Amino acid sequence: MQENYLPNRREQFLWWLSTAETALVKNAVVDRNRHSIVGMLVLGTWSFATLAWAYFFSTVVSAWWMALVLGIFMGGLILFIDRALIKGVQKSKSNGWKPLVFRLFLALAIGLFMAQPALLFLFEKEVKVQASIDNEKRKKIKNTELVKTHQNEKEQLLIQKTIATATLNQYYVEMVNTRNQFIAETDGTGGSKKIGLKDIALAKKAAADKAAIDYQTILEKLTPTIQYADSAIQLINNDIAKEQASFNQLLNNGFITQIEALDHLIQQNKAVAFRYYLLVVLLLLIEIMPLLAKYLLPSGTYEINAELVEAEEIKLIKKTYS
Repeated sequence: MQENYLPNRREQFLWWLSTAETALVKNAVVDRNRHSIVGMLVLGTWSFATLAWAYFFSTVVSAWWMALVLGIFMGGLILFIDRALIKGVQKSKSNGWKPLVFRLFLALAIGLFMAQPALLFLFEKEVKVQASIDNEKRKKIKNTELVKTHQNEKEQLLIQKTIATATLNQYYVEMVNTRNQFIAETDGTGGSKKIGLKDIALAKKAAADKAAIDYQTILEKLTPTIQYADSAIQLINNDIAKEQASFNQLLNNGFITQIEALDHLIQQNKAVAFRYYLLVVLLLLIEIMPLLAKYLLPSGTYEINAELVEAEEIKLIKKTYS
């Protein structure tokens, strides 16, 4: 033991990260390095969490400084959770593995979520391309839904317009035919083959005049129907275009969109899927490594001394209040 050993600030900071008590660990020669190792692992996890969260918030907010502040805040929160998990590991107890299982599960959950923004950063270009493809598919699906929603109304209007147009065309053809017959009768090219306004020609003129009057009447009657159908169809098309434009503006490259794009990319590309799961495992190890290191590193004099000091303090408290 070296009771007069004075640790530098770096060692004190690493020991604080590893949740070691400076007053006790400085006298444990071997354990100083062990706790420094755990502290460096916690520092790495803390840094990784800060960067991952900062990148995550950069996909949500527009100001980079706000993303950085939020990333530092969430990184600090992860640091406090990691320190709490590490502090709770007590290998000397017979049931020490039980809380470790829960702590590992919690660490895995945190690590898995933190892996998402890191993976988005690593596959940034591929994810953006896939997100663009997905957004185009969403636009087509939305347009199909909009068209389907207004389909019945639009079909009814088209039927009305078709019937009105067909009726109008029928009257127009009748008018043209009777007029042509009258002209042919007057010039001697048709009918009685007699030139001039004879009885037959006069009869055909009357028929042509009546057909023209009938056409004008039906034109005045059906034109509003055709115009209304055209106007209503145009309004429907405008509504569809307006709703489509509003939907298109909602599409973005936000976090959820990128996550979905990453999932689609993994499903479609086996090479990407293999590297994705490999990176997930690696990033999860980064998160749980401090906890595993605390549990796997051999116990030293620090832990024994800490338990003895704690036991003495408990005895002193009981003696004081007894």
